[in-house]
Amino acid sequence: MRTASLSFRILCCSCLIAISLAGPTSAIGQTRSVKRSPPLTAADPQRAGVSPERLARIDTMLQDAVKSGGIPGVVALVARNGKIVFNKAYGMADNAAGRPLKTDDIFRIASQSKAITATAAMVLWEEGKFQLDDPISKYIPEFKNPQVLKTYNEADGTWTGEPAKREITIRDLLTHTSGLGYGDIDGDPRFQKLYKRAGIAIAFCSDPLTIGENVRRLAKMPLHHNPGERFTYAMGLDVVGYLIEVLSGMPFDQFLQKRLFDPLGMKDTGFYLSSEKAGRLVAVQRPENGKWVHFPITFYDPDYPIKGAKALFSGGGGLCSTAKDYATFLQMHLNGGELNGVRILSRTTEEMMRSQQVPSELFGGANAYFSLAFSTVTEKGQAHGGNGSAGTFSWGGYFNTQYFADPKENLIGILMKQTQGGNDETGWKFPLLVGQCMDD
Repeated sequence: MRTASLSFRILCCSCLIAISLAGPTSAIGQTRSVKRSPPLTAADPQRAGVSPERLARIDTMLQDAVKSGGIPGVVALVARNGKIVFNKAYGMADNAAGRPLKTDDIFRIASQSKAITATAAMVLWEEGKFQLDDPISKYIPEFKNPQVLKTYNEADGTWTGEPAKREITIRDLLTHTSGLGYGDIDGDPRFQKLYKRAGIAIAFCSDPLTIGENVRRLAKMPLHHNPGERFTYAMGLDVVGYLIEVLSGMPFDQFLQKRLFDPLGMKDTGFYLSSEKAGRLVAVQRPENGKWVHFPITFYDPDYPIKGAKALFSGGGGLCSTAKDYATFLQMHLNGGELNGVRILSRTTEEMMRSQQVPSELFGGANAYFSLAFSTVTEKGQAHGGNGSAGTFSWGGYFNTQYFADPKENLIGILMKQTQGGNDETGWKFPLLVGQCMDD
């Protein structure tokens, strides 16, 4: 008995030592992994199974796009097998100021924020904080008893609704099937006006508005349709961002910093920029009389990341980042939730997260489906051409940033621009030209 007791005490002490040695990552939910994929670093393309001569086609295409005036500037990054094989900047970060673009410049990634927010939510899901089919009203009571829009009075902005057939779930919010709208960029003018009258910001905000205030205003709005009935691009990920605040007990920006950005080494990703980083923010530009000029203030001030209250942490579209930081985030996903020995999500969670969540007839048709965070290529989408392998996941942002990650090829492509308008063909050419670079 004494021997058994001593053995038990030794075992317990060993466990405590092991927990202590695990360091601060365990305390905040990120755990050490037996798998240790290296951080993204530059490498010779041929060692990663990529043809340098074929990469040169991307270089030529982007140079031509800038020279022809189709875009003012762009940063492109290609990574394969965990190695950066192409990372170049072209053109100008700010034509009016004569500032050339650099590879470490910072971009407003807008809706590319959504995948980051969804990933953060799944970190809490893995800890048993919620179930995907929980009604959001369980955690944010203002969403109780949602109404579907029935009538709208153009003269005074009043509306009537009818009770929705069911509550909005967290899965609905992640998959754009909640029925919520998207304010200034909504496809229905009635919802644009309703959201504007209610003072709801879609993301790009310099006013002293918090995510909690914004989401509570959103909860009072009618829905486009019953939850789950259709895919309607919406502010669901903003609600998820606030849900993360509620469940974690910390501001959303701090949660992302501690649970994702710091562990992954994403040093240049966040909602707003410090004075030290403000000079690296790329200007939003539009074509005017044959020149690229600053985009004016419309329903938002393009300089929101560096001025104003810096109070709204929009999970749907508020983040800024660099090409390399975002590639790091994507590589973690391609690695099955791990990077540099830190596990953000389990492999099984990654598989579930990227599985089909929205029926094909509601999103993408035969070529793509929507998961909990991404548009994902199907076998028919692969056969269509120019989309990557089946399983390739992607999305983009309002200011013409875009990304894709191909699990079959362990391939990442990122294209960063900050434009509104113009004659730009780089969006479809880039993934096609990246795909033709494989040489193994």
